[in-house]
Amino acid sequence: MIKTFDYKPHGTCSTDIKVVYDDETNIIENVEFTRGCPGNTLGIARLCKGRSLEEVYNTLNGVKCGYKSTSCPNELAKAIKEILAK
Repeated sequence: MIKTFDYKPHGTCSTDIKVVYDDETNIIENVEFTRGCPGNTLGIARLCKGRSLEEVYNTLNGVKCGYKSTSCPNELAKAIKEILAK
């Protein structure tokens, strides 16, 4: 079944991350960022499509943005961690 998960990121320019995924296969159908750097967030979203939640989490977890302790990719990893914990 296709599900949508909304996540409110912290410490980034993005204000919302929406993850659409198949809860039977854990494959990401779509990712949408609200605000943030348009080119980067669109690129991240395209790279995630068709990949498993686990693969994307393992790839993006811990990515930092300059001097910040987090980033839009890292916040997406946090959202995915919440999905996988369900």
